Amino acid sequence: MIVLVGIIFSGLLFSVHCDWHDNFGPWYVPTKGEPWPRPKERILHDGYLFLRSTNFNIDIPEDCEILNEARNRYNTIIRNEGILGAYSTLQHKADVHNSSQNSILFRGMLQRLHITVTETCHQQIPHLYMNESYKLLIMKNTAELTAPTVWGALHGLETFSQLLTPSGQGSNLSVRLQEIKDKPLMSHRGLLLDTSRHWLSLADIMKTLDGMSYNKLNVLHWHIVDDNSFPYQSLAFPELSQKGAWFPSMIYTPNDIRSIIEYARLRGIRVIPEFDSPGHVASWGESHPELLTTCYDDFGKPNGKLGPINPINSAIWPFLTTLFNEIMDLFPDNYIHVGGDEVLFDCWKSNPDILAYMQANGMKKNFEQLESYYIAELLKIPSTYNRSSIVWQEVFDNGVVLSSDIAVHVWKINDWQNEMTQATNAGHPVLLSSCWYLDHVAGGGDWIKYYLCDPFAFDGSDKVKNLVLGGEACMWSEFVDSTNIHQRIWPRASAVAERLWSSNVDTVDHAAQRLEEHACRMRKRSIAAQPPNGPSVCLT
Repeated sequence: MIVLVGIIFSGLLFSVHCDWHDNFGPWYVPTKGEPWPRPKERILHDGYLFLRSTNFNIDIPEDCEILNEARNRYNTIIRNEGILGAYSTLQHKADVHNSSQNSILFRGMLQRLHITVTETCHQQIPHLYMNESYKLLIMKNTAELTAPTVWGALHGLETFSQLLTPSGQGSNLSVRLQEIKDKPLMSHRGLLLDTSRHWLSLADIMKTLDGMSYNKLNVLHWHIVDDNSFPYQSLAFPELSQKGAWFPSMIYTPNDIRSIIEYARLRGIRVIPEFDSPGHVASWGESHPELLTTCYDDFGKPNGKLGPINPINSAIWPFLTTLFNEIMDLFPDNYIHVGGDEVLFDCWKSNPDILAYMQANGMKKNFEQLESYYIAELLKIPSTYNRSSIVWQEVFDNGVVLSSDIAVHVWKINDWQNEMTQATNAGHPVLLSSCWYLDHVAGGGDWIKYYLCDPFAFDGSDKVKNLVLGGEACMWSEFVDSTNIHQRIWPRASAVAERLWSSNVDTVDHAAQRLEEHACRMRKRSIAAQPPNGPSVCLT
């Protein structure tokens, strides 16, 4: 019997055919030694080397802090006996060589990986325009990794670790002779993590960063506060978290944030904070109700509720300037996400002071124009700090006059292609998330819908498509916390990672086999990735 598995995406039905009738074993036999995401160029040669995990060295340039830290991490991975041995019981069915020292394909023992950084080891902060390319050569008795920067070297080291597989010969690992030339398709490959709906521990955030590094994702979009809680501890306004956090201990101190930024930096990952306004600010009002709009009932009296930030209150600007300057002092990335989505106008519509202000300033009852006034003023704060801003697509849709460096973050699923066309034609860099909401959970194998989303599938010239910086998978946390967040993210976000990295994406069937291997690989590295495709087993 042929079973048809359908994934509905963008109005189309994509199908994967598998002969599952009374079959023993997994639905998809995992590959062996296939890297994820898929490299740009990979040439396989006949033959393989053995590597004894207890007698293997990684040579790095002298005085290279980031690579020294990476060497320690990957030595631990490689020296954990059988580290990549997490495959199904039918792994021998994968189309790979039979590793044996008696085979005519055996080329010897590999004792070291030599890493060369051709430009500098002293790029301290990862950034949008960093060079992440690398070359990896594994030939007879030789493994050479060359990269212009430490950021490319980190990716090459991750790829090398993924090529190693159990040899079946004691504790030896096996690696195929090959050449890889690799670089990312897109420079911004992100994961949004929401820590407001459910608070996440530093350990969970760091584990997420580990998973990102195993998938070559390079931006943590930290949606740190929202309506439900305000866990960011401001030194200028400590009352924000004192009254807005779920619990006094469920906060992120400046030192906590620095530790996250440093942990990310050592893995080549940027951390971009988001402080969304003028909506999504209920938690701000717990300590500063004067910043928000007083809502009125149908009889013209305050109804006891608060709405978005009150844009006509002049007192908001000293507050916001102080808060955002503090945030930008703490987060070193050149970008900050200022939000601007899902502003509910009902409260503004009910407030007589706002209505009078709008009438006096020629806005009539155009509340998009009122929001635009607020956003335009807010964007001046990062600009004076020589920072660039990211805004959700509503800001662009509502006609805010934006400078060309402002990035538009497209998130609405309906007609996202047209939104990408309009934003890029207007000269704005864009990020895509419309296809990649990880909180939208479907049946098993829903990674396929993420994998099939092509961020370039919109009308536009090559010139405007160059404005696509990349995209982000979004892990909104209404229904996830520390008990299930890693399973929800991985390996579904891996599909997004390959789409953003690889210029030559795989067929769905072969990607499914590779993802089986990669999910097991992540589990071996203590990332609780869920089964991607159905019946399977990981041996750890």
